[in-house]
Amino acid sequence: MIESLFSHYTYVLVFVLLGIGIYMVIASKNLVKKLIGVNLFQTAIFLFFISMAYIDAEGASAPIVPKDGVPLEVMVASPLPQVIVLTAIVVGIALTAVGLALIIRIYAEYGTLREDTLREVRADE
Repeated sequence: MIESLFSHYTYVLVFVLLGIGIYMVIASKNLVKKLIGVNLFQTAIFLFFISMAYIDAEGASAPIVPKDGVPLEVMVASPLPQVIVLTAIVVGIALTAVGLALIIRIYAEYGTLREDTLREVRADE
């Protein structure tokens, strides 16, 4: 059991990051901490996709077609997970930027970033 955990340590790290990210989103009252939790959750998903694409085999190769066009006889890593992760990183950066812009605007308008205080202020309006 312990050997299995050490051989698949990236999956353990994925679940730890997922748990911390979900906990921060649910338990935190501060909007910035919630956004950090979303980013941790996102990072865990990136790590999961990259871990799934990893090939640990003798003689494995990069997915590059040789000049003569003959397919390779060795195992190759699929480039699709890396492409998906790169796209998701760009989307994550945009999400973080928009989230931070909204947080700045909320703070300028209401003077607080605590979710419970914002609910009280909005209920009074």
